[in-house]
Amino acid sequence: MLLNAETAISTSKVLLVPYSTWHVPRYHEWMQDEEIQEATASEPLTLEEEYSMQRSWRQDADKLTFITCRPVTQPGSNSTQIKLCPEDESAANMIGDINLFLRVEDGEDGDAPPQIVGEIELMVAEKLNQRRGFGKASVLVFMRYIAEKQVEILEEFVQSLDDGEREKVVQAAGTGGLRLQCLSVKIGQDNVRSLALFESLGFVKVSAEPNFFGEFELRRLDLAVSGFVEALGVAGVEGYVELDYQRKE
Repeated sequence: MLLNAETAISTSKVLLVPYSTWHVPRYHEWMQDEEIQEATASEPLTLEEEYSMQRSWRQDADKLTFITCRPVTQPGSNSTQIKLCPEDESAANMIGDINLFLRVEDGEDGDAPPQIVGEIELMVAEKLNQRRGFGKASVLVFMRYIAEKQVEILEEFVQSLDDGEREKVVQAAGTGGLRLQCLSVKIGQDNVRSLALFESLGFVKVSAEPNFFGEFELRRLDLAVSGFVEALGVAGVEGYVELDYQRKE
């Protein structure tokens, strides 16, 4: 998605930056790990294929992604005056990524009004960075960004649809305008930590039983910005500020 190509988000706990070419070598290293492949349901790619995937993430209107890095500020500092430098998002400071996939749902037989669902995927790549609150902070920061930029995100997405589907989506939205029906995650039934994390963030299981692939789907319907602001405060994530991301590919 082009929307966030020039936006970074700084907080006291994590820094989110657009997924760019200089992140690819480190990301490629992560994705050679069999445990990460299994957790993300991914196949190993060549480095060239990884660069191609990065371009897709940057350009495709149904995908929004940030690379998660260690924070550049601490609580109490003046985050509005931050000037990012390449070291802030170097391989040594990269933690993982967080993604949004957008899709239109209209029932199994296409007989329901079309609704837009946003599916979140989170990865904290290395064990040394897990269980340190980076994942929770990343999700909360990301959801606040999505909630605040919902109109712009959906406009870019809907413009990429074919004419017929776009017309159906716009008509279904009516005078209330485009909006996300919900945020969704799909988590393997044995991934107890991730299930607990998202349930603590207001996501609820769609079904008591996992699906055919052994996954639970959880959804959060309340996308009010105020709720995410409050949750960030409760989690101790301070200093949320959007920064101009000036590095050019």
